[in-house]
Amino acid sequence: MRLFRRAIYVHAGVWFLAGVALALFPRIAQIVLGQPEYVEHAWVRLVGVQAVGLSLLMVLVGHRAEELWWWGWAVALTTGAVAAVCTLNAAFGVPAGGGAAGWWGLAIVAWALGSLLLFGMQRAASERPPEAHPVAPARDPHPKRRRP
Repeated sequence: MRLFRRAIYVHAGVWFLAGVALALFPRIAQIVLGQPEYVEHAWVRLVGVQAVGLSLLMVLVGHRAEELWWWGWAVALTTGAVAAVCTLNAAFGVPAGGGAAGWWGLAIVAWALGSLLLFGMQRAASERPPEAHPVAPARDPHPKRRRP
């Protein structure tokens, strides 16, 4: 479980730092990715804000890792999709005048983070399989209310 918790915290830290950088300094995407001048930077700021939000959810999953390790699949699928988009863009989608090195770097980081997370999830699953801990019955939200 420790490996999963560390993996998701590292993952959250990377996404948080990248998100803050993109939200505050959207031109950094141009510099790092070697892209031509953007007309509008709002979409880069939106990606940054969403990355910060996702990192906060990762921290919540990490805090309750013993019970919710399988929620890591949401992070793993998102990271896999990001890695695939970065890889495909680096290989086939770099515009004229743009550089592919930044995209390859992002793809490598995403694949590495995703692999670490999957390895941590595999270890967590072997330590505590989900079927070994059944879901608790729902509690009455109003226990003092009279029932007919």
